[in-house]
Amino acid sequence: MSALTRILAPLSILFGAAVFARRALYRLRLLPSVRIGIPVIVVGNINAGGSGKTPLVLWIAGYLKAGGWRPGIVSRGYGGRNAELGLAPVEVSIASDPAAVGDEPLLLARRSGSPVWVGADRVAACRALRIQHPECDVLVLDDGLQHYRLARDVEIAVVDARGFGNGRLFPAGPLREPVSRLAGVDAVVWNGTEGAKGYPMRLDGSEFVRLADAGRTVAATALGSTRVHAVAGIGDPARFFRHLEALGLEVVPHPFPDHHAFAASDLDFGDLLPVVMTEKDAVKCKSYASSAAGQRLWVLPVSAELDPAFGALLEEKLRGKPSGSKAA
Repeated sequence: MSALTRILAPLSILFGAAVFARRALYRLRLLPSVRIGIPVIVVGNINAGGSGKTPLVLWIAGYLKAGGWRPGIVSRGYGGRNAELGLAPVEVSIASDPAAVGDEPLLLARRSGSPVWVGADRVAACRALRIQHPECDVLVLDDGLQHYRLARDVEIAVVDARGFGNGRLFPAGPLREPVSRLAGVDAVVWNGTEGAKGYPMRLDGSEFVRLADAGRTVAATALGSTRVHAVAGIGDPARFFRHLEALGLEVVPHPFPDHHAFAASDLDFGDLLPVVMTEKDAVKCKSYASSAAGQRLWVLPVSAELDPAFGALLEEKLRGKPSGSKAA
């Protein structure tokens, strides 16, 4: 145990006590959970930072639509002004400003074809979505595992290759809730790794899209150089870099903090090598595409692949279950 961990350990104990007490209050119904009136699927994690929730939400929305459901998606919109200032919920369109609504909701709106709403108050966001889109018959909540105020029918936790770090709660470790919380969810999805119980998820993507021209796609071998600058402002940038290396590219890595607000200078590395980035980062860099340097900017879209048994589990959990059957 490091010296810093020892110093922070008492605070982690206090944090854990608060987490336990809060969940107990919801389970005992001393704090009320709100039922929205249609089934709610919550996708979240127990770790800080991204773990692959957004590709999973897209997969779930696509699976549900293929099965005849009409899903809506709700997110807090982390990193956007709307959430940070506690403004009223808003709908996200493909033309929304990522600085206002957040990068992940904008990506969800562009890729899912489903209504997407954001708001710091996710209950209010769910209600607003239902008023504007009464056709929706199921909601998918992006990053809401700890949002117990909203009752849910299905809980899905995502774990990535980073695992659980040192296994400690905030602030001595990366965990929002103890690992034992996973025993109470309906499914654990393992992104790029494997667990004793759950469903493996793989992110697949091998064609790059030019940021300045979405109609121009190329394979890794046609980027103009096998050596590339790789930019990633996601929860685990190393995961993106490994993906690129698996495509045969020589990666010059440039990790940034999750939800980083990119400036043009962040993408200028003083040479003519291609610059590749994630879709999540690309939605914030569109304004740089028209520059001369923008012609070297490429995006790698990825899609989640899951065992069909996971889809069958969703159907089993949703069919015939009263809305909001799990309060906490």
